[in-house]
Amino acid sequence: MRRITRMFEIIQVLRAASQPVSAEALANTLEVSQRTIYRDMSALQAMRIPIEGEAGVGYMMRRGYDLPPLNFDREEVEALRVGLRMLTRTGDSALNRAAERVCEKIDALHEEEDWLQVAPWGAPCDDAEKGCASLAALRQAIRSARKLRLTYRNLKGQDTERVVRPVAMIYHVECVMLAAWCELRGSFRHFRSDRIWSCEVLEADFDDQAAALRSLWLEQEGIGSRYEKAEAIYDTSG
Repeated sequence: MRRITRMFEIIQVLRAASQPVSAEALANTLEVSQRTIYRDMSALQAMRIPIEGEAGVGYMMRRGYDLPPLNFDREEVEALRVGLRMLTRTGDSALNRAAERVCEKIDALHEEEDWLQVAPWGAPCDDAEKGCASLAALRQAIRSARKLRLTYRNLKGQDTERVVRPVAMIYHVECVMLAAWCELRGSFRHFRSDRIWSCEVLEADFDDQAAALRSLWLEQEGIGSRYEKAEAIYDTSG
């Protein structure tokens, strides 16, 4: 998470809190160290953000402070609400939580619209207890250009272990696909996340190759053809 984004989140948490929030609680919420929270607090207070408190006591936002409003028109707000609620259909639990936080920010500035409803049915949730690979972990591996070791089960029930270089995520209505360069096959393959039975993020990275691989994959798939080929690539990893 970028520092400016994290500091914005700190403000949002403190605005919603009815009592002091400890640095430990903020660190757990934002998945950073307490030392990082202390640095961010010092920076926010230096910017004259009205945060009261200190390390070991807890922090509170002085009443009456607010952020500038989101300047969206009515249809833009409705588009955001529908789009954010459709994230529940991806099965990506981390994105769902992020969408809920964004919705809370929109609700704080705009009247709620309960007549806009989106059906939640879609891809299964990436529940680790059910053996599903974490979609957040796959996205993080793409961002950091880290190799993954996967155990993948194809449509015939056959398991293979592969080391892959992930380049993209493709969200379909009923599943999520991981696009990656497969070292076993020596070419690009697409893996359904609900057929990835184990996933280990390796220390090895491919940072110097990531941009070139992604460009090659985009060229190979074609902007329009990626969706036309959706059915065809559901099980091309055999």
